[in-house]
Amino acid sequence: MSSNWFVSMAYFIAAVVFILGLKAMSSPVTARRGIVWAGFAMIGATVVTFFMPGLHNVGLIVTAIVLGGGVAWWSGKTVKMTDMPQMVAIYNGMGGGAAAAIAGVELVRGAAHDGITSTLMALGAIIGAVAFSGSCVAFAKLQGIMKKAIRLPAQNNVNFFLALATFGVGLTVSYSAQPSGFEVFIFFVLALALGTVLVMPIGGADMPVVISLLNAFTGLAVGFEGFVLGNPALIVAGIVVGASGTLLTQLMAKAMNRPIKNIIFAPLTGAAAEGEGEAIEGTMKEFSALDAASVMRYASKVVIVPGYGMAVAGAQHKVWEMAQLLEEAGVEVVFAIHPVAGRMPGHMNVLLAEAGVPYDKIFDLEEINADFPQADVALVIGANDVVNPVARTDKSSPIYGMPILNVDMAHNVIVVKRGKGAGYSGIENALFYKDNCRMLYGSAQQAIGEVITHVKALEA
Repeated sequence: MSSNWFVSMAYFIAAVVFILGLKAMSSPVTARRGIVWAGFAMIGATVVTFFMPGLHNVGLIVTAIVLGGGVAWWSGKTVKMTDMPQMVAIYNGMGGGAAAAIAGVELVRGAAHDGITSTLMALGAIIGAVAFSGSCVAFAKLQGIMKKAIRLPAQNNVNFFLALATFGVGLTVSYSAQPSGFEVFIFFVLALALGTVLVMPIGGADMPVVISLLNAFTGLAVGFEGFVLGNPALIVAGIVVGASGTLLTQLMAKAMNRPIKNIIFAPLTGAAAEGEGEAIEGTMKEFSALDAASVMRYASKVVIVPGYGMAVAGAQHKVWEMAQLLEEAGVEVVFAIHPVAGRMPGHMNVLLAEAGVPYDKIFDLEEINADFPQADVALVIGANDVVNPVARTDKSSPIYGMPILNVDMAHNVIVVKRGKGAGYSGIENALFYKDNCRMLYGSAQQAIGEVITHVKALEA
């Protein structure tokens, strides 16, 4: 058996397991199994690579694997669940950066390639560099290092001409027989700048879609560079990640009723949203923790809608403790999740699963929306734009047409919120001013803790 045949067969098996693992990740029940399968497939593909004929720099490869694996293991063990979005963003950026680095090495080597391979090498380099720098900006925003969206004058024109220059220089360099180091340097500076400029104006309201889109970019870059290297495992893994990331991005954009081009070129930010939409009449009405506990304790059905405020406060365990107390008192409690709640795809699902909430109590928008008119209480914890009824009624609002959770149709609405400010997008929420809505101010951790205390007292 030749080593080439063995390596190719092993790559094929790894690719099949990648696909099976991704399929398993589509359900919360089998997601852990899918991640484990994909992880073992990656380990197998990495080990098999050492059997490739003519492999060089084995010591450097082993050193990189040990260092990278050690950092990943440590960060995976120590990262807080509330910090998971920025971890996903930076890890995704590393994948894009690795693909760009592969292209950089090929360009510096000046290896001879045909036209198609040279074009794919340039595209992989550009897309990988954009994914890397864009993910770094997303990480900075999610980590609080970059505290506001930065929009340049004539932003869309800057995007267009920078992209045009990057592709022009990239194709020129990739088709050159022996490009200079300076040409390669300028190419990557432009590509990295493009990723930075694209993501800088995008605020937290659009961040889940952006992370998903950057993930698709990384997959495409890896697939293209796999073609350049003639590595089938990279080709298959890249295409699978790129295709799934693209599909997820389209689904999330649909959940916001906004084309992807609008998210990139006309993002929702406080500055962009300020002053738009119809004026909202009424006043916010405050509720005490005792009032909230009483209303929910004697309700028949409570629907809990978690948002980013719950994640920031790390209140998911308290929320589940409260839900269990209510269930013990005979109240039906379920959770409603909007597709773009939080700062990454599936953010709320991950937090609730980590707190121990059973999967059969978590419902998405399409499954739960019809239940709100029958709910005695809708408890909103730190969510804003995904429950704003102006999305249904105000055509002048930036979020008009976006599917929302119909919490305003519940008999009573309780909103846990840190203050009276608008959400991340800067759009005032008409829900907070409705007659059936009451505001419970404070950190979700503290507010829900007080509700739990009062629920227990009502039981005594």
